[in-house]
This record gives sequence, C-alpha cells and structure tokens, in this order.
Amino acid sequence: MLADARLIAGKDLRIERRSKVGIGQMVPFAVLVLVLFGLALDPDRGVLTRATPGLYWIAVLFSALLAVQRSFAIESAPGVTEALRLSGIDPAGYFLGKFAAVAAQLVVLQSVLVLGVVVLYGADLDGPLLLVATAVAATVAIASAGTLYGVLAAGLRVRDTLVPLLLLPALAPVLLGATRASEAALDGGVGDGWGWCGLLATFGVLYVGFGLLFFGTLLEET
Repeated sequence: MLADARLIAGKDLRIERRSKVGIGQMVPFAVLVLVLFGLALDPDRGVLTRATPGLYWIAVLFSALLAVQRSFAIESAPGVTEALRLSGIDPAGYFLGKFAAVAAQLVVLQSVLVLGVVVLYGADLDGPLLLVATAVAATVAIASAGTLYGVLAAGLRVRDTLVPLLLLPALAPVLLGATRASEAALDGGVGDGWGWCGLLATFGVLYVGFGLLFFGTLLEET
C-alpha cells in the first residue's frame, strides 16, 4: 500500500513540477484573495487584524478546491482511470498517494500565505507550536476530504462545479476549527486553541480512515 502511495504521489507531484499548473494557479489566486480582503478592510486595521485567521483559512480552502480539481483532472483522459484500476494498484494506496500530493501542495501554499498575512496584515505569529499543529491537522482534513469528494465527482462532466458544492459544506467544521485555533494562538490564549486543534485532528483521522476503507468502492462507482 505504501509503495503504491509513493508511486501515485510521485507521479502527481512530477506532473505538477513540470507543468506548474497547480501551484501556478493556487498561489496567485490565494494571494489575490488576501489582497482583495485587505483592500476592503484596510480603513479599519483593527477589524483586519481580528479577521486575519478567518481570511487566511478561507484563502487556503478556496485554493484547495483548485488542487483537488487538478488532482483528478490530470487523469480525466479516456481510459486513464481504467488503466490505473487494471494496474493492480491498491485502492488504499491510490487514496494515500492522491491525498499526499494534495497535502504537499497545500503545505507550499500555506508557507507563502503565512508571509502574505505578515506583510499585508501585519500579523504577529505568536504561539508558533499551536499554529504549526493547526496547519498540519487542517491540511490532513482538507486534503483527505478533498480526495474523497474529488473521486466522487471525477467521472462527471460537471465535476468543476460539483466539487465545491460537495466539499465546502463538509469542510465548514474544519474552517471553523482552524480559524478558532489560529485566533487563540495569535491572541496568546494558546490553551483554548488546543481543543479546536484536537477537533481538526479528529476530522482528519475520520476522513483518512474512511478513505482507506471505502476509496476503492467510490472509485468503482465513478
């Protein structure tokens, strides 16, 4: 399973490294979202400062939609998915590989956006340990849920519009938890944030477990 996961993740990341389509779209889009929110709220710097965690995670979530759609679009050519099925790749390994590739892109994106909120919003990165734990837990939850809902819509012509409709409501608790944990870290109330971080970790474990168990069935249905 792990060997298959490395194979799928390596394939997806090599494609993205050569084409630069995913990161080339995600990073400018996310930075543009931060800039537009900054322009809208700049007259009141206090509001902008308080809204920084929410704006950051909204930018991450919207950009994750692009990563998920791209992850399955690279295999949308006729016969590619069938060939992967016939190759004997473990469905759980297929899920882990797709999940890992999306997660890696989100890590790169978040690294850039952290610099963006520091430069544009003047955010002080207090509570670094909680911030890192929140980022890891949220990334796992977003990437695993995105992989699951991405495969559900992969075989449909309307997948570009269906993925956001399926994924955004499912990730609303993740957005809430990540925002609250980040707020606690930035406000110095680190103790309050660990509970939200634990909620994020729970969602991540549930989505990963569901993917390992049922990804093969979902793939067959598509």
